[in-house]
Amino acid sequence: MPQEPKILSTEELAAADAKWVTLQKIKWQDPTGKERIWEAAARKTRGSTGVDAVAILAIIRSESNAFPPSTVIIEQFRPPVGKFVIELPAGLIDPKESPEEAAVRELEEETGYKTTLKDILESAPVTVSDPGMTNANMKLVIINVNVPASETKVPEPDQKLDQGEFIVKRVVALKELSKVLEEYDSQGYTVDAKLSHFALGYRMAGTVESS
Repeated sequence: MPQEPKILSTEELAAADAKWVTLQKIKWQDPTGKERIWEAAARKTRGSTGVDAVAILAIIRSESNAFPPSTVIIEQFRPPVGKFVIELPAGLIDPKESPEEAAVRELEEETGYKTTLKDILESAPVTVSDPGMTNANMKLVIINVNVPASETKVPEPDQKLDQGEFIVKRVVALKELSKVLEEYDSQGYTVDAKLSHFALGYRMAGTVESS
């Protein structure tokens, strides 16, 4: 019987014992010439591309307009915040793997949607989400998931999750995304900033264009 995930304990971790991240003491000079110290977290897994991770925005389209343009989001328990977080599919980049190759792989693993590099619509510039806290960075990769006219509803392929991954996927019409995220928030979930900002921007773009 599956159990609800929960935090059992929290304790400080020595940098020498950390596998994925470490702490850094950064000495820097401000515009007045004064020397200052900054504390930050840094990933240990950054490869030759200089990019840590990818997030994937899948645009699911029906050739016959059987359903509105949609995307897929995931629900995943995140121990650092002790809550289920609603996110875009995402993952770290493997050694000798490009961000775009990682995006194709992670989308199939976490959602089951199989695509190729030819399906990538855009690969955004490298961005950071919490630069006052960490040097972690990522790229947003937008991928087209084309659904043949013969299919009358959004396909639900099986996920290919790694051992230890517990991810629930959900397909949402793009025009309903902002509303769905608000519903998640009201139910006690936490929404990832990247997904929240995209949904709000998409909604605002529609408002501006119609005004």
